[in-house]
Amino acid sequence: MAATLPATGPAAAAGPQRLTVDLDSSEGPVMLGANGSLYGLSDDGVPSDAVLEPLKITSVSQKPEGGAQHPNGDALTVSRSFFRTGGGEINVMMQDIYAKWPYEDLGIDDYLPKVDKIVKEISADPNSERFVYIPFNEPDQIWYKLDVQDQAQYEKNRDRFFRDWKTVYQRIRAIDPDARIAGPNEAGYHTRLLRDFLAFAERENVLPQVMTWHELGSGSLRDFQAHYDDYRSLEREAGIAPLKINIDEYANRRDLSVPGQLVQWVSMFERNKVYANMAYWDAAGNLSGQMVRTNSPNGGWWLFRWYAGLTGNTVKVTPPRPNTVDTLQGLASLDTSRRQAQVLLGGADGDADVVVRNVPGSAFGRTVTATVAEAAWSGYEGQHAAPRVLARTKVKIAEDGSATVPLRGLHKMSAYRIVLTPGGSGTPSAASVPWSASYEAEDAAVTDGKVYTQGTVSNANGYAASGTKDVGSLDQPGSQVAFTVNVPKDGTYDLAILYGNQSGGPATQKLIVDGADPVTVTYASTENWTYRARKDVGVRLTAGTHRLVLAKGDAEVTLDRIDLTARTGAPAAAYEATLADIGGKPSYDYTSSAGVGTGALVLRPGDRAVFDVYAPRDGYYTVTPRASAAVKLALHGETVTAAPGRPLRLYLVAGNNRVAMTSGHAAVRSLDVSGDGSAAGTLSYEAASAVLAGGAKLVGSPHASAGSYIGELGNGPSSTAEFRVDAPRSGRYMLVVHYAHNDRRDNGHAYNTDIMSRTADIRVGSAAARKVTFKNTWSGDDYWTVGVPVDLAKGANRVTFGNATAWAPDIDRIELGRVVG
Repeated sequence: MAATLPATGPAAAAGPQRLTVDLDSSEGPVMLGANGSLYGLSDDGVPSDAVLEPLKITSVSQKPEGGAQHPNGDALTVSRSFFRTGGGEINVMMQDIYAKWPYEDLGIDDYLPKVDKIVKEISADPNSERFVYIPFNEPDQIWYKLDVQDQAQYEKNRDRFFRDWKTVYQRIRAIDPDARIAGPNEAGYHTRLLRDFLAFAERENVLPQVMTWHELGSGSLRDFQAHYDDYRSLEREAGIAPLKINIDEYANRRDLSVPGQLVQWVSMFERNKVYANMAYWDAAGNLSGQMVRTNSPNGGWWLFRWYAGLTGNTVKVTPPRPNTVDTLQGLASLDTSRRQAQVLLGGADGDADVVVRNVPGSAFGRTVTATVAEAAWSGYEGQHAAPRVLARTKVKIAEDGSATVPLRGLHKMSAYRIVLTPGGSGTPSAASVPWSASYEAEDAAVTDGKVYTQGTVSNANGYAASGTKDVGSLDQPGSQVAFTVNVPKDGTYDLAILYGNQSGGPATQKLIVDGADPVTVTYASTENWTYRARKDVGVRLTAGTHRLVLAKGDAEVTLDRIDLTARTGAPAAAYEATLADIGGKPSYDYTSSAGVGTGALVLRPGDRAVFDVYAPRDGYYTVTPRASAAVKLALHGETVTAAPGRPLRLYLVAGNNRVAMTSGHAAVRSLDVSGDGSAAGTLSYEAASAVLAGGAKLVGSPHASAGSYIGELGNGPSSTAEFRVDAPRSGRYMLVVHYAHNDRRDNGHAYNTDIMSRTADIRVGSAAARKVTFKNTWSGDDYWTVGVPVDLAKGANRVTFGNATAWAPDIDRIELGRVVG
């Protein structure tokens, strides 16, 4: 989408689609039920706290502690990070105590001792009331075969299931009388079973507190509403008060990570006020494909960050084609106390008009500022900067109380957010949207490669691909993809390459521009050939047509799409204060729509605003508060006073950074952040500089930054690596560890990649050691980073790594940057 602006020319013959929002038709308080995930967390620290906290996740589903189904994702273990970041409740998938899939059916007598162990452990936890027991998983297919067509066989299977349900239910309650139990948890929706189940469970006093089933087909986008309506009618028929519903597995591979797909699912679940957890099709610990590495957002994460930012009540949204797969859908909220309305939409290409009806004049006045932003698809493993604002416009409220926001050139894989705030006086700054163009690999000139079709409606568990196609089998000496591009003027362009690399280590291609000498492009590993990631490089082009060739290097890479964007300077973003997370009771001032257009947040003692600030890499950035008075910024455990409009040099870690702002009294419009991660002033120590002991050793590697890394570290108390760090001054630093490891355990599952994390105990001087988790990096030769805040004294400091009980990750180097540079 090149821009989102009021229409200036004739519309297409069919005219734009219309999505209508009625601010006078409330659906009840925003619930945020649809942001959950099955195995979304793998370890304490994976995902990072900075990625988890902003999403306000209401439920996740995890395995019981020590469950053999997967090597990590244990409910009690991940509860530490989930609860400290404000998470809601954890569904315990009790049958994941078993190793095989489908679960080995050893009978109820084998299962009951396992149930006892699970319930005793959870009920003893201080947060036991925040766990929900799910005794059976997909009993319509596993163990009980409740989906058989033959009625007599169904009744026989059903009665066995009901006996076991009652037995396990009562066993749980005997140990934990206040336990909340969920079920029956079918793989799909079955009216026949649910009618029988409700009658049985009510009669035998074993009714679940949470009703669960799965929606795992692309047809669910069409059928869920009928399923929900039918279920509520079954409750009424049985005389049962409405139960809480959790659709504890939803969506297909082609949906995950794709904002334009996910907004369709989220809108239907939030509209019906049900909870829902995305399915676990791949690896644990990445929120079902919504985040990159440990701490970086992709496009899907930003959609859920927007969703978490809805406040007040949701209101009725009428899409062009309700309950229809792969069409424009949306959800919206109105918060009269904040005087904000928000609309999230997506799922279709082309043009649309968003008509917001019954805009309350008492809250908004006669004009509104409409701020439009886009969260694009960046791949499962492709980083996504803060969503670009496409338009800030003043819109006059019509005589009938409506405001229309035209959207032109929508991308179906993107989601869009419209924020309406009172117009006030002044003019918002025009959105700066650089020129950009996209080119599909399958439309380019392909030599010694093959075009493949990926995730579609008919192949919903295929991976998402731009345009549903990519180019693979680029494994021949002459394999290449040649793109013909056209740019409007001379300059430097950012080239983003959507790719996949399952070669087992870093892979390269040769980038050849107009026949010039090739430049090597190195691609980090990905989970598989179609688990899309993004590589960013810069190219210098003159105005006009060019031929960009990506030719085979030292290993195979798959190509999906390239994006060219004109570089207009260092990356920059303005984070609107009135859209930040808040604490206390700040007020909202919309007397002027100057600057970011969304007014100002007025902070007083006891108030707080928290901004989610993206950094493309570890390093120093320029951070400037647009405020009427001095504010304090808290970052990585450091607090610094910032004068209004005066830039600070702050160290940000790659990915998301939560920056908290307080003030005695200040009106804040935005927190502006620019830069690309300067390393000037940081301390850097290569692996070879460490003092090694107890079997830890230096290992040569062409992929390590200085040709070697520290390997065989840990797995005993004497195996350590000690770095001697010379700090120019005392204070809070970010310690950035460059590491790699590829621990896995193959459980024989057809579709889960059972990667494992490693931990290291990091000690600074004589202080207590801190255990830090390091996620699998997909190969032993790909180095990722994890940032850890540490306090250093001026002068000599010892930073020691070890792990007395297991292997620590391989360490390439460390960097340290003072938080306030």
